[in-house]
Amino acid sequence: MTATATHSIHGKLHLNEPLARYTSWRVGGKADQLYIPAGLDDLRQFLQSLAATEPIYFMGLGSNLLVRDGGVHGTVVLMHNVLTDLKMDGERVYAEAGVTCAKLAKFCAKEARQGAEFFAGIPGTLGGALAMNAGCYGTETWNVVHSVTTISRQGQLHTRDAAEFIASYRHVDMPVADEWFIAAWLGLAPGDAHESAQKIKALLARRLSSQPLNLPSAGSTFRNPAGDYAARLIEASGLKGYIIGGAQVSEKHANFIVNIGGANALDIELLIKHMRETVLAQHGVALQQEVKVIGEYEHR
Repeated sequence: MTATATHSIHGKLHLNEPLARYTSWRVGGKADQLYIPAGLDDLRQFLQSLAATEPIYFMGLGSNLLVRDGGVHGTVVLMHNVLTDLKMDGERVYAEAGVTCAKLAKFCAKEARQGAEFFAGIPGTLGGALAMNAGCYGTETWNVVHSVTTISRQGQLHTRDAAEFIASYRHVDMPVADEWFIAAWLGLAPGDAHESAQKIKALLARRLSSQPLNLPSAGSTFRNPAGDYAARLIEASGLKGYIIGGAQVSEKHANFIVNIGGANALDIELLIKHMRETVLAQHGVALQQEVKVIGEYEHR
């Protein structure tokens, strides 16, 4: 599983690296190898050094992600704090995949560009937001994307127009398999910097009052079904506060699962299963999972 030609790469390569420290739930087993690139050229060389059959996973802040206790067989590429260029490129905002969504929102406001305020409520990086069409309070990432740069597993870069991607609710269809987002150009209308800053302030206050930000979580567990809210259905099923092991349905927001201490990935996955089955039995609604799950079960 180890990369070949490691003399040509300059990032940090960790073998058998525990992933719990990199995920917002603070759970997860070990990755065969975790790589933190030194930059874009280094990332290209690293990908080129991997075997064609090597499973590859890109990770940002590790939010919206559950890593099973048995760990990940393959390579995890950690993008947070790696590709972080953020600037105006003509009339468009250029942001690389490692930029946090919160930083992106503040930058756009400062540059008097409106329409990106919602990014302040997304607890991840732009790369993750692009991959899942993240959104909140009625706006989604791909509403503001003009074009993107992707990288293939062969280390080749491609600039693609937004029209090449089919974005739907919390999902994006990639035109080519085994490509990952490196950067994006956002098309945002001119606005008022103060007004955008006030919108961000109000959004963050709303988030603080409604979400359990004091405990490890991964954000929303399920997608909202058409015409309804997952949180409402879960709460109406009597599940607020329900506990399995160290995992609990948040008492503050029923669509959040929080780690109240000592949770493992299996606790969380079993709780997700129980929530889905209970809502289906009581309300006839099959909730669709928003959280991505990777890795293997732990053999006991």
